[in-house]
This record gives sequence, C-alpha cells and structure tokens, in this order.
Amino acid sequence: MGDTAGVLQTERDFFTALTEGNFAALEQILAEDLTMVALNGSVLDRAALTGAIASGYLKFHEIRCVESVVRFHPPLSLVVGRTEMSGCVGGSPFTASSRYTHVYCEENGRYRLTAAQGTQIVGDSE
Repeated sequence: MGDTAGVLQTERDFFTALTEGNFAALEQILAEDLTMVALNGSVLDRAALTGAIASGYLKFHEIRCVESVVRFHPPLSLVVGRTEMSGCVGGSPFTASSRYTHVYCEENGRYRLTAAQGTQIVGDSE
C-alpha cells in the first residue's frame, strides 16, 4: 500500500502554494514535465503555470478541498477530488467548483505533480 498521508500532504502543500503565490514551493511540487488541463480547457505546462502565478495574472484567494480519494499504481499515485475555489484571472474575479484528477510520481522520496485535469462543476451535478 502507498503513503496516503504523504500524497495528501503534498496535495495540501500544492493548494497552499497556489493560494500564497509561493513560487519556490511550486517548484518543489511540480514535475519538470507537468501537463495541466485547466477548467477552461487550456493546456498548461510547468512554465506557463508558474509564470501565471509569479506574474500575478492568476491569483487564487481560496482553494478548499472538499473531498479526495487516493489510489496507488506504483510509481504513480492518483488523487481524485473536489474543490471550491475563488480568485482572479487577469484581474477578473472567479469562483468555481471543480472535480479534478492529479497524478503524482514519487521522486527521491517526495511526490511531484506530473499531470492534472480539472473539470468545472456546473449546477447540481456534484
């Protein structure tokens, strides 16, 4: 069995780094070859995501993890969860509910986010 507590701590650290705009923490969590599909369908790599955070173009005020389930397929860990979030994109405020899948790969004893897919929840489809 895998390290559920370790994966979930990395999840919390990721969400905290996003809300704090902590570029150094994101560098530690994000894999070099990260691929992220955002809620709007755009595909971001590590440089695009960290650049948007570092520049302030993308700012998260809150990311609240409502639920998460971890599954292990060594060396990968999969997290399927649900969030409630708020922030600004390009100065325009947003709120969103989402379901997501995060894929972590264990590297040198720590988990690195290598892929992420977010889907916005619309209406009562939770």
